[in-house]
Amino acid sequence: MGKKIFVSYKYADSQVENLSVYENSSVRDYVTMFEDLLDPSDNIYKGESDGEDLSVLSEETIWQKLKDRIYDSSVTVVFISPGMKESWQAEKDQWIPWEISYSLKEVSRKNKNGDAVTSRSNAMIAVVLPDENGSYSYYLESKNCCGSGCTTHHTDKLFAIIRKNKFNLKNASKKVCDTGSVIWYGEFSYIKAVKWSDFINNYSTYIESACERQDNIDNYEICKEV
Repeated sequence: MGKKIFVSYKYADSQVENLSVYENSSVRDYVTMFEDLLDPSDNIYKGESDGEDLSVLSEETIWQKLKDRIYDSSVTVVFISPGMKESWQAEKDQWIPWEISYSLKEVSRKNKNGDAVTSRSNAMIAVVLPDENGSYSYYLESKNCCGSGCTTHHTDKLFAIIRKNKFNLKNASKKVCDTGSVIWYGEFSYIKAVKWSDFINNYSTYIESACERQDNIDNYEICKEV
């Protein structure tokens, strides 16, 4: 069944790998590539389209438009990029944390008949984009743990609301190595992270997996506030 998909991302972040040898890329180019792949007869893109200039609008108007789109979506895809956070600006003053917060909240609105309709918390997935060198290790770093391969998530690179919704499965399967490292197994994060190269080749599978986590959201400790 098709999904209504909202994408949360840092539009102008150019600290990502170029998609073409002919021009520099930004996160917006990755969003456009994903949007172009979606079959409009199946999935519906609810995010901001390229060329749709919201900058001329007031922040209040922009936020109302974003809330309308998120409310009418069922899946939120957040693109993780090296420059997604403005270090000089409080998180509460940046768009992505508020988009994630609203995506996770259950919001009641009246329909055209005057009946209250409450939205579900969206299914969520984090897509990690490659940096300028084509590497994902700024966030997903391959290591050797407990005598086998593992992946370290550098969650300090994330906004707090995303970080708090990772490693949040209530009864997770995990073990502690001799080195003190904690290894987690299975679907241990509500906002699971996946590399762009894996996601773009099979996005429907990852979205369906996110919807399965949504169906089991009570198994996770969900943080909904910025």
